[in-house]
Amino acid sequence: MSAHSSGRAEAPDDHGGQYETRTVRPYAVTGGRVRAAGADLPIEALVEVLPSAATATGLPPEKRAILQHAGHTFVSVAELSALLRLPLGVVRVLVADLADLEYIRIHSSMPVSLHTGQSPALSLSVLESVLNGIAAL
Repeated sequence: MSAHSSGRAEAPDDHGGQYETRTVRPYAVTGGRVRAAGADLPIEALVEVLPSAATATGLPPEKRAILQHAGHTFVSVAELSALLRLPLGVVRVLVADLADLEYIRIHSSMPVSLHTGQSPALSLSVLESVLNGIAAL
């Protein structure tokens, strides 16, 4: 590995070339958050960039990279993790942040609510109400 004056190091990749390694720790990328605000995105969830992302300014490099990769085609959360060389948990937080900003739309086979973290049909209060209704019969 060779060090550069920018504080970054380069390491060989699988194809004999060089890639830049990160000097920023994953917890710094997410502001110390380990979970997205109320969202637990499945790894197979697809990310679609919305037209509002064209006016996005002031985003950190990782969020810009997500918009760039998903701008051409739908990309899964797992694929984004691999493309960005970031842990899956970090990418989940960043994707949820971009969805909150309405720069992306998340497509999933399971309903994803970014505010409650789960489908309303799976909430405990709904299940208790159904059980009480059945018991009343």
